[in-house]
Amino acid sequence: MSKTLSKTIESLNPATEETIAVYELADEGEIDRVLGRAERAFGAWRRVHLPERQKRMRALAAVLREKKSELAAVITSEMGKPIVESEAEIEKCAWNCDWYSENAADLLANRPAPSAASDSYIQFLPLGTVLAIMPWNFPFWQVYRFAAPALMAGNTAVLKHASNVSGCSLSIAETFRDAGFPEGVFQSILVPGSAVSRLIQDNRIAAVTLTGSEGAGSQVGAEAGRVIKKTVLELGGSDPFIVLADADLETTVKTAVKARFQNTGQSCIAAKRFIVVESVFAEFSRRFAEMVERLRIGPPTDRVTQIGPLARNDLREGIEKQVEASVGQGAEVLVGGHRIAGKGFFYAPTVLTDVVPSMTAGCEEVFGPVAALMKVRDEEEAIRVANDSPFGLGSSLWTTDLEKARRLARQIEAGQVFVNGMVASDPRLPFGGVKKSGYGRELSDFGIREFVNIQTVWIK
Repeated sequence: MSKTLSKTIESLNPATEETIAVYELADEGEIDRVLGRAERAFGAWRRVHLPERQKRMRALAAVLREKKSELAAVITSEMGKPIVESEAEIEKCAWNCDWYSENAADLLANRPAPSAASDSYIQFLPLGTVLAIMPWNFPFWQVYRFAAPALMAGNTAVLKHASNVSGCSLSIAETFRDAGFPEGVFQSILVPGSAVSRLIQDNRIAAVTLTGSEGAGSQVGAEAGRVIKKTVLELGGSDPFIVLADADLETTVKTAVKARFQNTGQSCIAAKRFIVVESVFAEFSRRFAEMVERLRIGPPTDRVTQIGPLARNDLREGIEKQVEASVGQGAEVLVGGHRIAGKGFFYAPTVLTDVVPSMTAGCEEVFGPVAALMKVRDEEEAIRVANDSPFGLGSSLWTTDLEKARRLARQIEAGQVFVNGMVASDPRLPFGGVKKSGYGRELSDFGIREFVNIQTVWIK
């Protein structure tokens, strides 16, 4: 795990528990210099014509692809993601950069707004420097997800990354330099969490985006609110995976296993609660448990590994407590339910059954390789149980009746409903949640307009 010392951050390899590097934390002087560079860069970057910004964003995509193996290795060493998934993460970042480069002109074009004026229209102007507080679980994708649209809109960015992925943070900043972005347009700063309040309060920060826990979101939202700064919060999730009686079980189960155990289950939009109608519950449970038992656990550098270590030991300890609490409340362990002996923060892929909403696994976000199976009578109860959660990020609904799916989607309290598919982020689609999963949207046209001044121009 990474821990903050007096003036340094230590990064550990979660698969071996060995120290990767020790990084110096920024002092007050360095924080001031970073913010000063960002402010000066914004004054120039906002005036750069869009074709030049597009050129830089295309160059960034090229850099990511050229350095994919090197960057993926940094992800895998710092947070334990299986190397094949790390490579896919880098490729997705490049796709996002390409998409915004290709579409930003249309997304930011002036919009006519007829009124009593001779001419009236809406234009989208950048706000300034966006502070990004990002998590460790998708250490590159989460950053590029906000950065590509924010920078294309003319903003600058300062990244405060999770302390256990400081190497990723510095590597990300290097990709922007390699792509030819001007100094100060994108910067990474290594500071402890205690420095976030100071950053938010600084007048040189115009807005804040955070991806993280409910607790972190509450604190950041309150802090930004006190100084009246725009925020986008993408927080936790306990996504339902709803299986109706007419679902194609072969495809459903295969997708369900991937949806839960990708990234070793460490994803806000991972399927976590498998809500299955009773007529197919037994068959779904049997197939699901069999597939989970066959998942390959091993070193994340091995290309056949499907389950690597958890990113930190405290995260593994938290998972253990949630599983133990759920079993104590009446859940049954079908598969796993224990840590794996030896070096590294490994925890066995786990399937719990007989879970109900009042249990720990039924109401809390379980951020690791643990699936909760919940039996319901029918589709009506399935929707009720799905919505019986403080979270509302993603959801997955499985049925061959697409008209029914469209009707039920309107009843699901979530930012996304994927019918017969696994929840995933896509630059073409807005991404975000409701309830305690946060507010605001990333990606698509909605994402690029989160950090802009939507300015009305009225001429007579």
